Amino acid sequence: MDFLYDLGIHAYKAAAQLASLRSKKVRLMLKGQAETFDTLRGKLDPAGGYIWMHVASLGEFEQGRPLIEMIKKNNPAARIVLSFFSPSGYEVRKNYPLVDAVVYLPFDTHHNAVQFIDIVKPKVAIFVKYEFWSNYLRTLKKRGVPTYIISAIFRPSQSFFKPWGGHFRGTLRCFDRLYVQNDESRQLLAGIGMDNVVVCGDTRFDRVAGVKSAAKQFPIIEQFVKGASFTLVMGSSWQPDEEIVMPYFNEHPGMKLIIAPHEFDAKRLQDIMARTGRKTALYSTSPEDAASLDCLIIDCFGLLSSLYQYGQAAYIGGGFGHGIHNINEAAVYGIPVIFGPKHDKFQEAKDLIECGGGFCINSAEQFGAIMDRLTTDGDHLATAGEIAGDYIETHLGATQVIYNQLKELL
Repeated sequence: MDFLYDLGIHAYKAAAQLASLRSKKVRLMLKGQAETFDTLRGKLDPAGGYIWMHVASLGEFEQGRPLIEMIKKNNPAARIVLSFFSPSGYEVRKNYPLVDAVVYLPFDTHHNAVQFIDIVKPKVAIFVKYEFWSNYLRTLKKRGVPTYIISAIFRPSQSFFKPWGGHFRGTLRCFDRLYVQNDESRQLLAGIGMDNVVVCGDTRFDRVAGVKSAAKQFPIIEQFVKGASFTLVMGSSWQPDEEIVMPYFNEHPGMKLIIAPHEFDAKRLQDIMARTGRKTALYSTSPEDAASLDCLIIDCFGLLSSLYQYGQAAYIGGGFGHGIHNINEAAVYGIPVIFGPKHDKFQEAKDLIECGGGFCINSAEQFGAIMDRLTTDGDHLATAGEIAGDYIETHLGATQVIYNQLKELL
């Protein structure tokens, strides 16, 4: 099985090289991976002794970030290496100031794993949520490096729980401890003989609470929402999301809309502008008549997590694609959240639906029915928002639990 895994990694690498001919993101990743070892040699102390945290992309970084911040707050001299796999994470956070080096993680071959760990010489390794790279983990285990995964969540469909999943179960056993989000994950792991598991929740709750406490203020948006009876904030939207939301918005003149698309190249912005049948402007143009606008399109990074404070409800994009984006960023402000059906991997989405602070839609008709009630029934709107805010509040503290258990190693 090790041979088949390695063969699969090499096939994955070959596919990425082929895809790079057409994909800028893949080209960035391959270029970054080629620079990783030189970057590490240039920035790190050859004696090693680093805390190594690996995340897949930006969402997982937001889960790991609270732990990095807590480590640095309690031990400013701590030395940390942060690695990403995806360009969408690395390119945004490559200058993150709390770590000693930010790099791409090279493909999970035995050679790369040995070389990476030889250079970093980690005293502890921390993986976030879904990262199960067999050669890296087995090399860490062989070297006796304490290794953990945080904010992990497991599902019965994963390879670990299949009759043929012996290799993958062996990879899981490389972790000294697994910090999981829920008891269902603990039970699944117990079923394959793993009891080194701690249920402590998701560190992203701590992250969004911190973001809310330091939320930025935007005078243009304050002018935009002035006098509005209802403002919907649409975060990380994709075209299928906009196809559902925009017709409703165009037919309800009493509603205002803030759109922060997941990507906003010139074509995307043009398409969104074309869908609006009402007065619309780009945030970057600093419109002086913001109060008279009906729709404001956010065409710059770094604003979304603070934007939700200006809405009475939020629509979170991605639910008609690969999966919803961060709904906690909105719920922390005490507003109800709406999202599409691709939310199975997100415990918080299931929980919010169950308790009444979140709403899943499968069609424009369902979206319209939910919005009709939220915009006309003040008590329902207030209750749903209060439930969402309380849900976040009651799930804080995972970062502190993890830090308390690992601080002697950090």
